[in-house]
Amino acid sequence: QVQLVESGGGLVQAGDSLRLSCAASGGAVSSYTMGWFRQAPGKEREFVAGIKWTTDSRYYADSVKGRFTISRDSAKNTVYLQMNNLTLEDTAVWYCAAGPSGLLTMNRASLYDYWGQGTQVTVSS
Repeated sequence: QVQLVESGGGLVQAGDSLRLSCAASGGAVSSYTMGWFRQAPGKEREFVAGIKWTTDSRYYADSVKGRFTISRDSAKNTVYLQMNNLTLEDTAVWYCAAGPSGLLTMNRASLYDYWGQGTQVTVSS
């Protein structure tokens, strides 16, 4: 059983940066695919970025390419999401997820097995 704990959310202004962290424990996390998703009020959960722990291959939603960077620290079993130039549209609850290493597509929430509790990011004008 994998446990995921997100941190790093908060209230920022448009144009600011934040770094979210996802600390993983309780399983062979080094073999998982890790993803970041967000859910804004009244909207469905949306894929943002994913990374394969074993190969370091990364995938981003078009809406965040060039602004966000996903990375991992194997020594700390932690995945990060560096978010730059935040906009009002980035306001959401942000979730970390872990799924099988063999995922052929990273952007489907239903394919992930474990989820964190979420962290709120609010971007003000």
